[in-house]
Amino acid sequence: MKLYLTPGSCTTGIHILLEELDLVFEAHLINLMAGDQHQAEYLVLNPKATIPTLVRNDGTALTEFQAIAYWLARTYPKAKLLPGDADGDAKAIELMDYAVGTLHGQGFARIFTTEKFTPNPADHDAVKAQGLDIVDKAFAILNEQIPAEGYALGAFSIADAALFYVEFWADKTGVTLPENCLKHYRLMLSRPVVKRVLMEEGYRVD
Repeated sequence: MKLYLTPGSCTTGIHILLEELDLVFEAHLINLMAGDQHQAEYLVLNPKATIPTLVRNDGTALTEFQAIAYWLARTYPKAKLLPGDADGDAKAIELMDYAVGTLHGQGFARIFTTEKFTPNPADHDAVKAQGLDIVDKAFAILNEQIPAEGYALGAFSIADAALFYVEFWADKTGVTLPENCLKHYRLMLSRPVVKRVLMEEGYRVD
């Protein structure tokens, strides 16, 4: 398999899942700032020009964080990356979708890619402030939905990989995580695979 990734991005969550499953895959770096996602070769794989993209062993490409994470969990059920019952699986998808769709897509996107939300530079500060407000409110909601101790759903799951990358962004941008989210983030940082992935992606792990 081939994972098209950008270090420190949402693809870090998928990278963690692949390593947790001990799968053999090739890592292909996509430099978003340089516009690699718009190169013709990449658009053949993912015409959305987004990350992550996972090219599977049969040559087909799968895109979108949630879809890739769900596929990995269902394809390798022995790893128990989903709870396995309807309520538990739905909760995992609910948490994952909120992290990716709201925290990432609505909050951090306004902070990291402000220019995509307004053509007027004079509005940039307001857009970033709105993004920070979305992030703060979303983490407050998640803080009430995850346990005070342990992983989001009791055992490590695909939801934890999604939560981790937005918690990682919060840490790197000075956003204060509420108590349960901070405990979850520190728990994830204690996992050997997470440490290894961050080091592979060029981040110092204390």
